[in-house]
Amino acid sequence: MTTRKLFCKMPNQQKITRPIAAAARAALFAVALTVPLASVFARFSPRVFADTAPDWLRAAAHQTLPEYPKDAVAIVLLDDLQTTVKDNGEIETRSRRAYKLLRPEARDKYGYAGVNFDNETKLSFFKAWTITADGKEMELKEKDAVEFSLSSFEVFSDERGKGIKFSAADPGSIVGYEYVQRHRPFVFEDDWEFQHAIPTRLARFSLQLPPGWEFTEYWANFPKQQPQSSANNFYVWQVENIPAVEIETDMPPFLTVASRMDIKYFPRDPALRAKTTGSWNDIGVWYANLTSASRVPSPALQHKVAELTVGVSDPLKKMQVLAAYVQQQIRYVAIEIGIGGLQPHPAADVFKHQYGDCKDKATLLSAMLKQIGVDSYYVMIDTHRGIVNPDFPSLRGNHMIMAIRLPQDVPINRLYAIVEDPQLGRLLFFDPTDPYVRLGYLPSELQQNYGLVITPDSGKLILLPLLPPPTNRLLRTATLTLSSTGNLGGEVNELRWGAPAGDSRAQFLNSSPSDRPKVFEKFLGTFLNNFTLTNASVGNLDNYDENFTLHYQFVVEGYAKTAGNLLIVRPRVVGDKGSTILAGKARKYPIEFEGTTLQSDIFDITLPAGYVVDELPQSVEAKCDYATYKSNVEVKDNVLHYKRTYEITGVVVPTEKLPEVRDFFHQVAAAEKSSAVLRRANP
Repeated sequence: MTTRKLFCKMPNQQKITRPIAAAARAALFAVALTVPLASVFARFSPRVFADTAPDWLRAAAHQTLPEYPKDAVAIVLLDDLQTTVKDNGEIETRSRRAYKLLRPEARDKYGYAGVNFDNETKLSFFKAWTITADGKEMELKEKDAVEFSLSSFEVFSDERGKGIKFSAADPGSIVGYEYVQRHRPFVFEDDWEFQHAIPTRLARFSLQLPPGWEFTEYWANFPKQQPQSSANNFYVWQVENIPAVEIETDMPPFLTVASRMDIKYFPRDPALRAKTTGSWNDIGVWYANLTSASRVPSPALQHKVAELTVGVSDPLKKMQVLAAYVQQQIRYVAIEIGIGGLQPHPAADVFKHQYGDCKDKATLLSAMLKQIGVDSYYVMIDTHRGIVNPDFPSLRGNHMIMAIRLPQDVPINRLYAIVEDPQLGRLLFFDPTDPYVRLGYLPSELQQNYGLVITPDSGKLILLPLLPPPTNRLLRTATLTLSSTGNLGGEVNELRWGAPAGDSRAQFLNSSPSDRPKVFEKFLGTFLNNFTLTNASVGNLDNYDENFTLHYQFVVEGYAKTAGNLLIVRPRVVGDKGSTILAGKARKYPIEFEGTTLQSDIFDITLPAGYVVDELPQSVEAKCDYATYKSNVEVKDNVLHYKRTYEITGVVVPTEKLPEVRDFFHQVAAAEKSSAVLRRANP
């Protein structure tokens, strides 16, 4: 089960799939257990006793198992969650987990027992056991655990973890752990995530509610199951033989494809009912009340707005100045303790300290915009498309952005992230946390993604727009010369805006000036051998309101292959569009592209004197429902002209559409590999 917190995410993080709770904790321990913690673990010797493993673990170890895939590193034998809700709103959760380790690499992810807790969650019991392949039993207690902070991008959070390294976590061993937590949640909603990255033999969730309490549940990616027992407000759900979620390249986020049950509890006490959000509007009202005093400006804040906008009469320009200030000048720092994971700090404090997390930045910018007469709203969202489920209102989200209510006199010809709402008017969605995506655009992961717009007295779930391909543009032009020996040299210029500009800026800004040539070299090395980068520069690196430019020069020895009196040259010198995501065995899950885009390459290659064209690649025009590709090669006045255009128009490809997308990328890959054949006229 999870504790609801709105941990605001830094932008431009590497996209990852999110495993279910146990696997996520195990992966976290693998990161957290660096040399110091590992050395702490090394102090503890395995404790070997007779008859120390609990009966539930022994029963899990002795059950008959079906045949599993040969590549499975481990199996979840038992995933048992027991939740008891008390009439005062306190919740006790007992978790029992057992694995059978099949391969040595299972130690990396499943060699640790872990539990998370915070100031609102008390850990009252934590033990771990191992039953070796020859039947020996080992026990480790809570005093053998290592405690550590779970803060990463936050400066401070009250979330902590405890981890126990299993004794003898070897192939053939059975490992298991049990913990008991007690907490008083801010809202009565939770989930049961029972599908893992490894197969699961048995998963069970039991719920004990007080008399008069009710619940509602939603099943994601799994048929709805009726509880096996419902006497005295006690309910048990059980599922068996759940296959692993197979990790695939460019698949949707893990939690959007993994099976789970979301659940809410409804108290009988009206005073506690406020902790249950039955609808999106309920959540909006609850959060509006939580943040009602957050956007009160201080005199210093008001003075800063006046200073930034002095002499500026254009309303849009004022908005751009304030947005850029919050994006660039307010450092990303998160201090999240208790309700602070959900409630922003006051705008006056954020301005005074010049730092804050995503909800703090949204709060500050909202307060600043109000000073120039522009209203705005919080927007609760998740940085993984598909996590927010419109059919089950919840606080499942990890990010806060904003919706700016545009005045009617503001021109919108360069503002793309707009939704016309019949009640709220013309809304411009904007992420003040992302320093690389300017006002008018949206980070790719937030597009075609549901966000909860929170007004002072309501909440409304809105599907954010998918920006058209031309807003995410890459134009690459090259002027090159091919020698009679097959060497190729020249210069390339790139013009980027939208997502390609933001991604590239982040890459260069995160590299020191001395390392930036390596960014060019890494890119060129993907397509070229025996090359030398002779010059490289970037333009508008720190000017986020302008298009980002790249300029680089290189020489490649033996680029064209020789065969007698022939030179064989590939017109597509750099850049690739053909994807291998559909290679290999059939996929189980959809494809999720990063975003829409329009990309063009225009290469001019001056051919060596004395050579004529013997053969040119055919023109190619490929398309599917989600993308188009065109390429053409021609020769005029001894210059080979190569031109191609690649466009992604949709971001989520359902499984039934994968065959046509596979065929599309096969055509693109073949076109990219095609070569022109030049013949020496006078051999």
